Amino acid sequence: MKSLFDSRVHGFLIGTAVGDAMGVPVEFTTRNFLKNKPVEGMRAYGTHHQPAGTWSDDSALTYQTIETLIQGLDYRTLANRFLNWYLYGDWTAHGSVFDIGISTRNALDRLEQGVEPLKAGETSELCNGNGSLMRILPLAFYFHYQQPKLSLDERFAIVRNVSSLTHGHIRSVIACFVLVSFAQELLAGKEKVEAYRTIQQSLGSFPEQICSADECELFARILKEDLIQLSEKEIYSSGYVLHSLEAALWSFLTTDTYSDAVLRAVNLADDADTTGSVTGGLAGLYYGLEGIPVNWVQTLARFEDIEDLAGRFTRFLHS
Repeated sequence: MKSLFDSRVHGFLIGTAVGDAMGVPVEFTTRNFLKNKPVEGMRAYGTHHQPAGTWSDDSALTYQTIETLIQGLDYRTLANRFLNWYLYGDWTAHGSVFDIGISTRNALDRLEQGVEPLKAGETSELCNGNGSLMRILPLAFYFHYQQPKLSLDERFAIVRNVSSLTHGHIRSVIACFVLVSFAQELLAGKEKVEAYRTIQQSLGSFPEQICSADECELFARILKEDLIQLSEKEIYSSGYVLHSLEAALWSFLTTDTYSDAVLRAVNLADDADTTGSVTGGLAGLYYGLEGIPVNWVQTLARFEDIEDLAGRFTRFLHS
């Protein structure tokens, strides 16, 4: 039996990949299609014609972020790890990249051409996909265990930098910061609804310090209203960063087990792998490794490698 600390770390890494792999076969499907043929477990093939248990860029870039944190947070190192994934298939499920977002691809092309890491991410309002949100959660562990004395502004600056390797618009950065802040409250031992109420109180007026009123208003459903009370038809699951953030938080907050959270997330359809991955990471952190169905875990590609990374991340966080 792993300690609570170990179970959270392992649960996060495994939970991220499980949610991702559950969504890969049904990425880009419609919600109506999944109403008739809902995801109930690991599937093979489908959208990307991959074997069951195959995870995508969501998990791969999360793991590359963790590898960088273990070595020591350095943005050039992080950029190089992302490039190793993109160009050489490092930290992919089966040796090759089969899924990558447009903004992420454009940023990595610029990194390959020598653009400075913090200037590589696109800053246009039209470039607010979920490509940095999907890989940002390791920072919650880093802040909580390695850098607990950082101020809100210092944490925000790091989140901005890590996001900006691929997504530099303030909307993507704030979305990443909300997700990381929520996960930190979970790591502090708070019950999930209490954690949600805490970030509403602590971050409710924060965006107003750094963005326009119109931009801040986009986060009102999360920070000013009650996301939990929304119905499924009011939750969207596209690749837009705000849709992904809301869908993952809603799926996690309106369920009571890892499996229910991930199945709810994936069956929202559309960008199912990212919604599943982010939800799976939160739920794995919260319910621990023991909360993830064993038969799902056993199907995962590179399970032993993920376990090894989880062990190394655990030792780093303990140090």
